[in-house]
Amino acid sequence: MKTADILVIGGGPAGLCATLNAAEMGAKVLLVERDDALGGQLVKQTHMFFGSEKQYASTRGIDIGKLLIEKIGTFENVEVMKETTVIGIYEDGVVTLEERHGGYLKVKPESIIVTTGASEKFLGFPNNDLPGIYGAGAVQTLMNVYGVKPGNNVLMVGAGNIGLIVSYQLTQAGVNVAGIVEAAPKIGGYLVHASKVRRMGIPIYTSHTVKQAHGSDRLTGVTMIQLDEKWQQVPGTEKEIEVDVLCISVGLSPLSELLHQAGCEIKYVASLSGFVPVRDENMMTTQEGIFVAGDVGGIEEASSAMVEGYLAGLSAAEWLGYSSDTLTERKTDLKEQLRSLRSGPEGARIRQGIEQITRQAPGNASRKGQAMAAVPGK
Repeated sequence: MKTADILVIGGGPAGLCATLNAAEMGAKVLLVERDDALGGQLVKQTHMFFGSEKQYASTRGIDIGKLLIEKIGTFENVEVMKETTVIGIYEDGVVTLEERHGGYLKVKPESIIVTTGASEKFLGFPNNDLPGIYGAGAVQTLMNVYGVKPGNNVLMVGAGNIGLIVSYQLTQAGVNVAGIVEAAPKIGGYLVHASKVRRMGIPIYTSHTVKQAHGSDRLTGVTMIQLDEKWQQVPGTEKEIEVDVLCISVGLSPLSELLHQAGCEIKYVASLSGFVPVRDENMMTTQEGIFVAGDVGGIEEASSAMVEGYLAGLSAAEWLGYSSDTLTERKTDLKEQLRSLRSGPEGARIRQGIEQITRQAPGNASRKGQAMAAVPGK
């Protein structure tokens, strides 16, 4: 059985940042990633980040990932296991892992940080299983990781930030984007992204959805249709578009299954896109010693995921009794960064969701402190 002070599950932006801060505090960290490379969504994000200098503003996601991975490589107290899937978290604190090539092992960590991210949502319509119909993440992987064009003519479904960004990236790769279909009456992504695709001549059809896909052994076209104010299809407004790729970008769902199994309190919060764990301001769930960060706790931008990861790493190390002269100051700064990232009208939805799942932090921040408080006279 392997041991570690802190087990970090997931090597995306949140997991990388959690690992860095926990290791810097002196904790022995085991970072487990199911893919063959660290970085998560960062490995396919060629656009520059917003935010402040602390969140790597004006740096491309792929470069941020490389920077974080290089920093992790400087710590001798970090072990990385790639191509390894976490199967379960059990009552006795044991975590089971399965390696891609058949190995099976158990880990007994003192604390766990879950940064499993999210999965893509999909749409139901006739022939939605035809080859040529992808999720936006798959299209990004093909283009930005493997350098493969998914097709020649693409219709994008979803005008959120991901749909807008991937549409722009498709155009940069020489793919014709026939249009962007959005069911809502207005664009959900940032204006800066929408302006970029509009300048490239890509039409955005708001209050529209996909009625049906066409083709026998592969996608050859799509019928889209207008929606009324009640989100019902309007007969007679169908429009046929010849495309060989339909890219679905209609949101993400937090991957919180391990937290369910671990016994953490979970709530469905629509504004955070699904079932998310209740936690305190230090990112600890209702199960002592289990922390979360990133999209598993609610869908936000990668900048927020990284800041939450840094905070969870510090908090988990503190809970185990590790400390530093600047710990309180660093945690306060990270919480202020999160408040700033969630400020303004665009962050209202996230703020409302966070309020629904935030619980009061324990009176003693560390496990050591809790144990001392339980001793009579202490």
